[in-house]
Amino acid sequence: MTIPTEPVGSIPRSKALVASMTAFSEGRTAKNELDAACEAAVRETIKLFEETGSPVITDGEQSKPSFATYPIAGLDILAPGGVTIPFADGHTRQLPKLSRGPFRFAAYAADYLKAARKHAKVPVKQAVISASALSLLYPPEGVPGYSREEFVRDLLAEHEADIRRCLAAGAHSVQVDFTEARLSLKLDPSGGLLKSFVDLNNRVLEKFTAEERMKIGVHTCPGDDKDSTHSADVDYAGLLPRLFELKAGRFFIALSGEKDRERVLTTIGEHAKPGRTIFVGVTDPLDPKVETPEEVCGRVLEAARFIDPSRLGTTDDCGFSPFADDASTSRETAFAKIRARVEGTRRACAILN
Repeated sequence: MTIPTEPVGSIPRSKALVASMTAFSEGRTAKNELDAACEAAVRETIKLFEETGSPVITDGEQSKPSFATYPIAGLDILAPGGVTIPFADGHTRQLPKLSRGPFRFAAYAADYLKAARKHAKVPVKQAVISASALSLLYPPEGVPGYSREEFVRDLLAEHEADIRRCLAAGAHSVQVDFTEARLSLKLDPSGGLLKSFVDLNNRVLEKFTAEERMKIGVHTCPGDDKDSTHSADVDYAGLLPRLFELKAGRFFIALSGEKDRERVLTTIGEHAKPGRTIFVGVTDPLDPKVETPEEVCGRVLEAARFIDPSRLGTTDDCGFSPFADDASTSRETAFAKIRARVEGTRRACAILN
């Protein structure tokens, strides 16, 4: 038996890349210079990722402006003033809002995947943003001449295309980032908003075959950003039963940062459907302390008491830098935590075998 281990996605951008992104946004450098900086950062990140021993890697999302906004960066159909997401430390992130239709992606995640696979020697997974997160772009007041029904139709088609392009480009797996799931229960404790999000995402997932869905995963976390979260105070017990209604084959669940891991694991064990692989978080990007392999091993063995080890995997709780300007964690710390995850998982697997 082998316990699979995978990252969630992002790695803090290199200092050279951040400087180039800043210079480009301020008009001090050309697009081709930014492209060259992105390629260099991807190449270096993949090299460092592979040196951790991780059997599956990502490109660290080096070229993405953020995990959420890569499909809409540069679109001229958006206006400022969309949904604002507050974090526990007081900082916020704000989405734009749609000003006119039709809605089309400006970029697809497969573009990042193809660039990464040119340099990688091991399998590469690819993260995509969820349809439910992008549905927040449509403003409550509506868009003249473009109904919400038309927007949702276009959104679902684009999201399906985003996933299909990744699978066609050779992704090891495709991970749908669903960070707004836990947040939705903070905005609407009744669970109605969460149900609508799950239903919307399932309208995409059900378009794939059962075999394809085994390569499609969903990630949930409390929204790690700048060493803070937007929904860590929301009880997982309200989220997980609904989460497992998603028609995906893989689930990536932030766990190591939870105050009561056993309670969460009990809920997972009770509600996870057969045939799904459950990747539990064993490293915490918000904690500056690097976990030891022994600590990771212990967390894996703990999870194996509640989840059949043949269905168990490990991951990091979240990406280490979901937004390009998040420098709260260093690259060195991120890779050290990944090495601990890989080695700790290996030790736990040996014990379980």
